Amino acid sequence: MAKTAAKKRTLVEWLKGYTGQKYMITVLFLLIPLALLILFTLIPAVNMIIYSFQKRDQLGVSVEWVGFDNYVRLFTDGSYLMTFGNSLYYLLGSFIQLSLALFVATLLCSKIKFANMFKGVMFFPYLMNGVAVSLIFRRFFQKGDGITNTEGTLNSIIQLFGGDPVKWLSDPNIVNFCLMFVSIWRYIGFDIIMFIGAIQSISPEIYEAADLDGANAWQRFWYIIFPSIRPIIALQLILAIKGSASVFEIPYIITGGRSGTNTFVIKTIETAFQYQKVGLASAMAIVLLAIILIVTGIQKLCFRERK
Repeated sequence: MAKTAAKKRTLVEWLKGYTGQKYMITVLFLLIPLALLILFTLIPAVNMIIYSFQKRDQLGVSVEWVGFDNYVRLFTDGSYLMTFGNSLYYLLGSFIQLSLALFVATLLCSKIKFANMFKGVMFFPYLMNGVAVSLIFRRFFQKGDGITNTEGTLNSIIQLFGGDPVKWLSDPNIVNFCLMFVSIWRYIGFDIIMFIGAIQSISPEIYEAADLDGANAWQRFWYIIFPSIRPIIALQLILAIKGSASVFEIPYIITGGRSGTNTFVIKTIETAFQYQKVGLASAMAIVLLAIILIVTGIQKLCFRERK
């Protein structure tokens, strides 16, 4: 009993001391964020993993364990595989976006007039709300459903020069390319700013040495700029791959997923709330999470090797 009382007195004295007070205040400050993290992140994540092995509705009235059937269906059903195919359009667009951004950033870092103004103009679309951008381009391509009404800003310009209106957002052959263009316009400004910051961090002495050796513009880019900013290029490429796998707002607002523009995220939302297949939608969310984690792991490996 005496030893227990001594331990209690020692603990009380430690808590009253500076170190004890510091740890106690730290724990109290972390208590609420940790509780919110567990309540709104960890518990739903665990439930989602459990739901992915079940066949259930939104309210969980009829629950049936189906094992890996939901995952098997994702990779065997053509309607779900098509959404992965649509992501390839945005992946292609991300490569075009990075190439254009690198070209524009290299030009803006050279001695040209009004470079700062062009930087602001290029970065402005990234500052705009994604919903606003989608609404602007929906009206730009066409007004109405594109079948009974093909009016739109772009078609008005085409008709002004004597051309025929095009069903930009209802023709499955071209609609994904239109959405890819919107995505490039929306996000290219961020890549340009990142590349400009990386290029401007290169020591001017390297450029001076290259000029003394008689290097032309292409040689300066290939042997100086590109190797120096390779980590930033790799980072932007990884972010682009992640973004292409989780595209949502642009196709959802502009086309609503119609005409073959469904993406994996849109299909997940439809499966959960429209068709009320929560188990299958949870499996889709787990697959998307796995893709993002794999890409993130590759990113870390690449940067670790670079270091």
